[in-house]
Amino acid sequence: MSTNDLQSLVDDLAGRLRRSVAIDDPSIRLLAASRHFGDEDSLRITSILNRSVPDDVTRPLFALGIGTWVKPGRAHLDVPGSKKRLCVPVRCKSLLLGFLWLIDNEENPLTESDVEMAEDTAARAGMILYARLLLRERSNLRREAILRNLVTSAEDARRQAVADVLAEQLLVEHASYYQVIAVQREIAHPVETSDDIAVEVAVQEGLHTLPDGAGLMVADRSRAWLLLALTEALTKQQLGSITQRMTSRFHQLSGNDSRFVVGVSDTVSALDQVYRAYRQAVIAVRAALLVPSLGNVAKWGRLGPYDTLLRLPNDEIASAAGSSPLQRLEAADRQQVLETTLRAFFDNACDIRRTANLLCIHRATLYQRLKRIEQLTDCNLDSGDDRLTLHLGLKMKALAAANTASTTSWPL
Repeated sequence: MSTNDLQSLVDDLAGRLRRSVAIDDPSIRLLAASRHFGDEDSLRITSILNRSVPDDVTRPLFALGIGTWVKPGRAHLDVPGSKKRLCVPVRCKSLLLGFLWLIDNEENPLTESDVEMAEDTAARAGMILYARLLLRERSNLRREAILRNLVTSAEDARRQAVADVLAEQLLVEHASYYQVIAVQREIAHPVETSDDIAVEVAVQEGLHTLPDGAGLMVADRSRAWLLLALTEALTKQQLGSITQRMTSRFHQLSGNDSRFVVGVSDTVSALDQVYRAYRQAVIAVRAALLVPSLGNVAKWGRLGPYDTLLRLPNDEIASAAGSSPLQRLEAADRQQVLETTLRAFFDNACDIRRTANLLCIHRATLYQRLKRIEQLTDCNLDSGDDRLTLHLGLKMKALAAANTASTTSWPL
């Protein structure tokens, strides 16, 4: 059977079962469908006509956890005119590549043999879709190579990449706003399905919100970045829609065991400036990953001190943290009471009353702790420079610890 013969697989199973069969991609967009056998419902008809189903259908489907299923299961939606379905995940080499659907009528219920045939077809479909994935990845190598050169530190390579983008018409003409969105997953508790294409599918979902030619992407299993080429700058609402759709699709496919963070650059006005936007997006996604208080979507220019601190390489951050006056404080503060006090003091703009209230201590106790901190660090908290030194030291220490815990770094 040809590696492109997904339709034949669907027709063959439908003929043997005398049932309607459909296969969708991981975003529940139709890839192949058989003819009807009198068991069709309004949802199937909508899917065939539109090649997809509305979000108010996909959301409850993913809420059932189908993105993490490895075995067939029943899916019944509270949608008018919708019948109960058997959902068979289409996988190959642990990757979720789609879903096979059979309508399961009470008048003509699926037998165990029917389910086994569906599983066998799903397995063969998985091999076909995996082969397609490999072909697509190979065909994308040239495009990705150009994009990578577009953001490299080598000026000659960037200049050639700009010429290649224009010559091969990879992006929409007359674009005057370029923006980069970087995304990364962080797996809290690795599971069997963690090595999937959820990141790639999520970014593709973001691309679907844009006109053709308005975006290009580079993706691997744990991270990706998206270059937007626009004739008009995105509004805050449009940008929020893109990041929300990517995040939602990722979690629908991967569940909640992984954190998905997004970094957004400012816009630049020319292709030869995209490398700057890329660096901004990478710093923003690093900030979102390393500084949870920033949230899961971080935008360049709104990172506070981190848009400066995270320009430093990881080893420089670790070195700066290690040489801070805080090292003397840490040696004498095994319970981290003084460090916690100092952090609260800075977080509350050095306001004594607010800091004491936050820590639930008397002001006199706070004054005593601050005096002890001055003695141990040889810093004067009445000095702006000394305050800055200690505050930066705390930030560097937190970043160094977060970098140690992180398993993925971005090339700059």
